[in-house]
Amino acid sequence: MEIAIGIAVIVVVLLVLVLFIVGIYNTLITSRNRYKNAFSQIDVQLKRRNDLIPNLVETAKGYMKHERQTLEAVVQARNVNAAALQQAAQAPGERQAMAALGSAEAQLAGALGRLFAVFEAYPDLKANQNMLALQEELTSTENKIAFARQAYNDAVMQYNNQRETFPNVVVASMFGFQEANLFEIEEPKEREAPQVKF
Repeated sequence: MEIAIGIAVIVVVLLVLVLFIVGIYNTLITSRNRYKNAFSQIDVQLKRRNDLIPNLVETAKGYMKHERQTLEAVVQARNVNAAALQQAAQAPGERQAMAALGSAEAQLAGALGRLFAVFEAYPDLKANQNMLALQEELTSTENKIAFARQAYNDAVMQYNNQRETFPNVVVASMFGFQEANLFEIEEPKEREAPQVKF
């Protein structure tokens, strides 16, 4: 009888341990899915902005015949950004992908900043209704990008905190849960969104 009770206690302890590990595993999966979903919101907004840029360049082309280099720099930066975004969307939170996206974002912000500075020399362009509508959409999209980036970084921080606390760290290492990386822009100057003013 004592052996049966001993076996029953061991089985109950093992069952509780398995349920505990399953609970931690499910929490980590939920947190990982949350930051991946948060990245998908960034993805949507960055794609939206990347879709607006060709319209912006086309509208500006008619007025800015002597600013071809500036327009080409914006298009090139947008293409680099789109490629980096596609890579990051395939591996949200992965260090290299997030660093490449942060770098591409900085490059695009710089190119857009130069473009908007050049716009100041073209009063007819500043009064163009299409340009004003694009300005409004771009400003709105930049704000949404900032909010989506904050939500993503918050979700990554929550996931990493859950992943690194004890006893979760044991379960995370057992099942290969990797650290997720924040979406940061390295250059302090480039952290600011491009100023969209006409």
